[in-house]
Amino acid sequence: MTDRTSYRLPAEWEPQAGVLIAWPHADTDWADRLDAVETTYVALAAAVTRFEPLHIIVADAALRERARLAITEAGADLSRVHFIELPYDDTWLRDSGPITLTGPDGVLLNDYRFTGWGGKFGAEQDDALISGLLERGVLSGLPHKRIDWALEGGGIESDGRGTILTTWKCLNQRHPELSRETMTETLATTLHADRVLWLDHGYLEGDDTDAHIDTLARFSEDGGIVYQACDDESDPHFAELGQMGSELAALRSPEGKPYPLHPLPWAEPILDEGRRLAASYANYLIVNGAVLVPAYGDEKDAEAARIIGLAHPGREVVQVPCRPLIWQNGSLHCITMQLPAAIAQ
Repeated sequence: MTDRTSYRLPAEWEPQAGVLIAWPHADTDWADRLDAVETTYVALAAAVTRFEPLHIIVADAALRERARLAITEAGADLSRVHFIELPYDDTWLRDSGPITLTGPDGVLLNDYRFTGWGGKFGAEQDDALISGLLERGVLSGLPHKRIDWALEGGGIESDGRGTILTTWKCLNQRHPELSRETMTETLATTLHADRVLWLDHGYLEGDDTDAHIDTLARFSEDGGIVYQACDDESDPHFAELGQMGSELAALRSPEGKPYPLHPLPWAEPILDEGRRLAASYANYLIVNGAVLVPAYGDEKDAEAARIIGLAHPGREVVQVPCRPLIWQNGSLHCITMQLPAAIAQ
């Protein structure tokens, strides 16, 4: 069995070397609403570069120039921007990017098999994204481990202390032939974790990831858990998210104590041609010195930002307009992947 003590999956609030994103273009699923979604990417770039480096994957030189002009106009710090030309199917870097473990001797890039969320979408180029980064000199020289097992970064949450939080619905969809015990062992071994906590409830309409944990519940810097709640008894999510809240209340920390819980407000339903979109406030991104919070143009945006800020004390709270993102079933955290500070050492 792998030595679980040699590495660990750091919490997102630990120091970072930068954030990795991929710029949308006409050959991605964003083609029909490219201008709209670019407004989110531009705002994200301006926000991230206030605090740390931003690595932007682009398909070609023309897209690189388009992105450069857009973020320059928005006031992004170009001295902190690094462009990487690389082919990709889509822009959900949380799920196709490297899951980076840290240890006393450096880092380990875990490269899990990316299947387009259980075969829903083509993913050949995205599955090769990490090897492409290595071939182009990005992350070069770092230990890299290809793991022939389907897992997305949005499907796991780490407290940095050996605990992984995940959802049964997602992992069971990816591996229907495997028992929970087998999957627990695989997660614990490859992520060098001490324990895996499972949620059996929780979902969002408009989410095609099969209930990724990063749309539902997140470990917080104050030792608690931030989660997406629903207080509207008439909403179809009310019972399921209520059951998820009860599950979270029953979980215990490594010290055997209940987790302080931070329920997030529920945005009014956002529809696109009659289709409900997944407007989760739990899908926020932590960077050095700040937490970037999705905003949907809803009156609950400010309250969500306030609660997330309290759960991550001492950080500036920056709202990023994310309404265009949920058209393609994801939000702020989904399009990013942080790189731990140890990568740059």
